[in-house]
This record gives sequence, structure tokens and C-alpha cells, in this order.
Amino acid sequence: MKKILDKGFFERDTRQVARGLLGMFLVRRIRGKEIASMITEVEAYDGPHDRASHAAKGETPRTKTMFGAPGCWYVYFTYGMHWMLNIVTGERGYPAAVLIRGTDAVSGPGRLTKYFTITGALNAKPAERSAGLWIEDRGIRVSLSAIQKSARIGVSYAGPVWAKKEYRFYLKAREK
Repeated sequence: MKKILDKGFFERDTRQVARGLLGMFLVRRIRGKEIASMITEVEAYDGPHDRASHAAKGETPRTKTMFGAPGCWYVYFTYGMHWMLNIVTGERGYPAAVLIRGTDAVSGPGRLTKYFTITGALNAKPAERSAGLWIEDRGIRVSLSAIQKSARIGVSYAGPVWAKKEYRFYLKAREK
């Protein structure tokens, strides 16, 4: 049975949400068609103290969405070529989000947004059917033993402590 994740799922600790997203399905409705793929890799960005997070420099026009309602998309453009898809977590006012890095159909956050036709137009939209992008629970349960964790990718700028935090979660079969 398909169940769209609601705000309550995202109103929790960012790392709990990140692990909980593994095995869920990212679903996109565009041009009358639905694309769905199981989430297999994520990274948590937890609050203003997390030096790898955009929120480490406070609220800006770019990061405003991270300080908003849980269960909304935080979509930003990076390296002048890629959209990145994140879902806001925790309580309103506490800037935290989970980057969706891969699914069973596509690996890499830039490739993922291309595959699902995701752009900045989805920024700050709720993860609901009405927005055209949401996350579903389709009854697949992922055991804790199937989840690997490691340091996040590409965050050396955060300094040795924060760059080494094991906030990346992925299914064993997806390790690259």
C-alpha cells in the first residue's frame, strides 16, 4: 500500500529522518506521468552548528527554506550546473535538511535531479502530490544491518571535525 509521508515524519531529528528515508520512494509527477524510485542514499545536515550545512552562516535568501516548515523541499543550484534536492526536517526555525543523493534508478544528487526533472521551481514547496514531488512509504522495511554510514561527500571545507561526521546513510548495495 502506498502512503505519502506527511509533515509528522519530517518533524524529527534529522539523522533519524535520513535513515528512515532509505527504502522510501521518491515520486515525481510531470507532464501527466509518474516516475518513482526507491531512495538508497542520503546525507543529513543538522542545524546552524553543522559547518557543512548552508545554515552555518545563518539565514539568507538562499537558506530561508531550511529555517521553514518540515516536509518542504529545499532545492538549490550549485557549481553553476546542478540542482540539489533536500527535504527540510526538525522544527520550524531550526535549519536542518536531508540531501537526497541517490535512488535505485540513479546515483549522484546532480544526476538525480536531472532524472526527476527537478529545478528551483520546487524550492519551499511541500512534499505533497499537489507540488508534483513527494515521498511514499510502499511498505519496504530496511533493517538497521542493511544501512551503512560514512562521512558526507565533498564537505572538506567544513573542517576536520564536521567533514568526518558520519551523516551519510546508504544501503550496502549502493556503496561507491
